[in-house]
Amino acid sequence: MAVIIDHLKCNGCRDALESRCEEVCPGNLMIRNEEHKAVIRSMSDCWDCMACVKACPMQAIKTKLPYELAAFGAELKPKTTNKQIVWTLKYPDGREEVFTIPVESI
Repeated sequence: MAVIIDHLKCNGCRDALESRCEEVCPGNLMIRNEEHKAVIRSMSDCWDCMACVKACPMQAIKTKLPYELAAFGAELKPKTTNKQIVWTLKYPDGREEVFTIPVESI
């Protein structure tokens, strides 16, 4: 899989000391560049955990699924709230499937 960052949507979590993707990345791979936009240090070291994808408040990070898991060009994108994560699977032909997963409060 590949993590793709849309720098038009990314605001670097504004003035936060650390962006949300930096905070949640278990491999410490997310950083902000000189334009204050999220970047991944090393794609080859990424664990594909999608923590950054789920944490991004701007929905600027998405996952491109490999051909073996879906068809070429498919995307899997979450929208997180305090009660649920809604995953949208988009196929190259425009079809979409939506999966809603409740989130338990801690």
